Amino acid sequence: MSKLFAPVAAIALGAGSTVAPAAAAAAIVGPHAAECVGNGGKPAMLVRVLGLKARTGMVRVQSYGGDPAHYFDKGSYIERVDVATPATGPVEVCMPVPRSGSYAISIRHDLNGSGKSDMSDGGGFSGNPSVSLMDIIFKRRPSPVQVEVKVASGVTRVPIVLNYVQGGSVKPIASAER
Repeated sequence: MSKLFAPVAAIALGAGSTVAPAAAAAAIVGPHAAECVGNGGKPAMLVRVLGLKARTGMVRVQSYGGDPAHYFDKGSYIERVDVATPATGPVEVCMPVPRSGSYAISIRHDLNGSGKSDMSDGGGFSGNPSVSLMDIIFKRRPSPVQVEVKVASGVTRVPIVLNYVQGGSVKPIASAER
């Protein structure tokens, strides 16, 4: 299974809403955590990863910008952050961006920490577009309109619900923490 086409969510959760940076400061992980707290109006996305199947492995968050037709092209990400899946609590990753504009996010939960994509991994995209098993098999990308996040000055909250292959479908884990 391609890193790009890990399963994605079917539920939109208000991506693109602005958040007061201090409200989520304690939960932020990754190398740019400080850039989402008291950032002085610099543009950034605070990505909240929801619906983890298990508290194992790694979570990879990638941000994309520029030409929306090329979101998710191999190697075209602006920033890539890998964090160990925390044992408890929310997973929030700060992704600074160079300027206000339109961006997209992809996430992969490498459940077994192998560093390779496999059918046990989960994933999602900003905007939480619905994706089928056929989309994954045929490496079809979600529409830029579905994944676009408008970032102004300050921190923009981007909630993403992870999905995993379950039988013949791709969906969130019903018992996962939200």
